[in-house]
Amino acid sequence: MREIIRLACTECKNRNYTTTKNKKTMQGKLELKKYCKHCNKHTLHRESK
Repeated sequence: MREIIRLACTECKNRNYTTTKNKKTMQGKLELKKYCKHCNKHTLHRESK
C-alpha cells in the first residue's frame, strides 16, 4: 500500500528527495523541512507529482 513520492523544495522548485507514504492513512500532501543543496539552507519540501 505504500507509494513512492518525490519531495520538491518550495523556494527553488527542485525535486531533491524521494520517500514513501501510506495513501490510506495520510490523505493530504506530505510536508517536511529538509536541506536543499541548491538553496544551501533548510527549507520546506512538499510532495509533488
